[in-house]
Amino acid sequence: MNINPFDIIKNLGNLQNKVGEIQEKLGNLSVVGSSGGGMVTVTMNGRFEVLAVGIAPEVVDPRDPEMLQDLVRSAVSDALFRIKEAIRAEMPGLAGGLNLPPGMMGL
Repeated sequence: MNINPFDIIKNLGNLQNKVGEIQEKLGNLSVVGSSGGGMVTVTMNGRFEVLAVGIAPEVVDPRDPEMLQDLVRSAVSDALFRIKEAIRAEMPGLAGGLNLPPGMMGL
């Protein structure tokens, strides 16, 4: 089998371009996780970046910071779950023929 190193380099360049496109599309994907019946919300994109945090004033109790900490943690966990689900659903379209193996990106 003859392997042309120039073909490998050309394919790596194409792969790099495709990865860049996927990263851009992931940045445009967005979900909202919540806890406490929507009293705490976390908006996250497909790059797992937190874009916004919303906290209802009534859950801010200086005598019980642990409750707020739990609500924030829970909202972040919910956002992570939702964004992973959204990425799984979008992955065939995002990958566009890259034939990524199952479990790629920790999903």
